[in-house]
Amino acid sequence: MKTRSAFIMIFLGASLWGVIGLFVNELYEYGFSPLQVVALRVSTAMIILFIYIGIYNFSLLKIKPADTRYFIGTGIISIVLFNWCLFSAMEATSMSIAFVLLYTAPAFVTLLSRLFFKEWLTTKKITALLTTFIGCMLVIGLLPHGAADLSIPGLLFGLGSGLFYALYSIFGKVVLKKYRSLTVTFYTFLLATISIVPFSMIWEEFNILGNLQVWLLIFGLGLLSTVLPFLLYTKGLEKVESSRAAIVATIEPVVATLIGYLFYSEVMTLYQYTGVILVLLSVVIVQETRQKRAIPKVKSSVS
Repeated sequence: MKTRSAFIMIFLGASLWGVIGLFVNELYEYGFSPLQVVALRVSTAMIILFIYIGIYNFSLLKIKPADTRYFIGTGIISIVLFNWCLFSAMEATSMSIAFVLLYTAPAFVTLLSRLFFKEWLTTKKITALLTTFIGCMLVIGLLPHGAADLSIPGLLFGLGSGLFYALYSIFGKVVLKKYRSLTVTFYTFLLATISIVPFSMIWEEFNILGNLQVWLLIFGLGLLSTVLPFLLYTKGLEKVESSRAAIVATIEPVVATLIGYLFYSEVMTLYQYTGVILVLLSVVIVQETRQKRAIPKVKSSVS
């Protein structure tokens, strides 16, 4: 798989994450809590992946028991804690501030990638990070209106969501050296399901679950905004540095803003359009070509 194709996969995956509001907002209208929606999301994704792998190649489910620790990282430490911190940040502060803090994730990925993978912290990466963050603030609407009502818990939960969101790229990069992307994604959601469903009290919403439209929304949430984007993103990580992948993935808030504009009549300002352009610009910046290291040619001993 070429690097350009990997970037396209990451871009498409993040774009599908951006349409999640279409399903989540409708499920909220039916009375589900945020924690229950998360439980529905990860469990549905796990079931879809299990069925697909069973048809495609059941051997992909084979892992070494000792490697479960990696999926605890992707499934519980990343996916579950990221969602919990994000929802807590929304309660402690506003939704816009929570999402701005969430998109500190590329900065965390870049720094962690430098620490663990020795990825170079180039000038273009730093430029892309700054461009992304400013663009996100404009898209969400935090700029240029100035000071916002940000509490200490809101700040800590928001930064926590960015950190745990970033850790998926870090854990994913490590485990992809051992397993294929389908295996990684399935066990990520299996561990997430095991850890969150018992606390979601989803069985209390039995009456709502009898509605066919609810199940269509759940299926859409599980397939279009969870399974496909995670598969695309995880597959893309095989050929792209974690720091670059995380920056490209910030197309998500741009797509989310456009969804709000198209489907919920949310008016976009000039500042938001500027933010969209800046985020897209950061995606272009981060695709700098890696300098090829000179590899000495070895003459074959076979004539």
